[in-house]
Amino acid sequence: MSLAESRAWCQSLAKRTAGNFYYSFLTLPKEQRIDMCVLYAFMRVSDDIGDDATLPLETRRARLAQWHEDLRLAFDGRRFHHPLYPALMEMVARRNVPSRHLYEVLEGIESDLAPQRFATFDDLNRYCYHVAGAVGLCCIHIWGFHDPQAIPLAIDCGTAFQLTNILRDLKEDAAMGRVYLPQDDLARFGYAESDLAASKHDDRFVALMQHEVARARQFYTRAAHLLPLVDPPGRPVLSAMLRIYGGILDEIERRRYDVFSSRVRLPRWKKLWMTLRSFLR
Repeated sequence: MSLAESRAWCQSLAKRTAGNFYYSFLTLPKEQRIDMCVLYAFMRVSDDIGDDATLPLETRRARLAQWHEDLRLAFDGRRFHHPLYPALMEMVARRNVPSRHLYEVLEGIESDLAPQRFATFDDLNRYCYHVAGAVGLCCIHIWGFHDPQAIPLAIDCGTAFQLTNILRDLKEDAAMGRVYLPQDDLARFGYAESDLAASKHDDRFVALMQHEVARARQFYTRAAHLLPLVDPPGRPVLSAMLRIYGGILDEIERRRYDVFSSRVRLPRWKKLWMTLRSFLR
């Protein structure tokens, strides 16, 4: 597949499936928008391999191991086993994206193959780095930055988004045996995993969620300091992402933390409006 065809493939996938990410891409200049679609395509394909519930665990583990090897071969320039690789390798080289960040993303996906628990927030934070913080580091290389302080702030930004996803998806994750909330937080508020599996929305759950949302907002506050540190073309997309994901957190609060009765999402018009505001400002 040619570079042009590979880029078109990535753009098509992002347009179909990227959701919140894709709306924020619209604020970028064309080349950066394409590069973000390429990065998203890598994440999407990798996630789909790990999350394919139709396949046995060992099959998914083997496929992820092969995907990891395919990435290594692509970086070695030996062969491309997937339509996204010509565009991904070209983008990584042109934007100077450290290859280790892509491998870190795969490590995070691999850790999700079997249900896991996190004793403390520090444990959860390490997981968030692999599945989201490393992605944030890839993003700032696409957008451009010149202050090294952008690096820890990009990690904070990824953590803010991942914590939002975790709170939004509590019901779906519990159904798959995944409990991302720290065990010591559950114990502190007297809310058991069995309560989560039963979708119990009571005073204990509200208090737990207030604590988790407040923690996520701390990461959003730090992430906002990243805005002036990325190059001007990248600021609207970061602003849009902060608005959209922060808006999901707002909606969780507005519902009094009821993430069980229906999936929390923002209407399309609202995401477009947030994106437009970010571009205009």
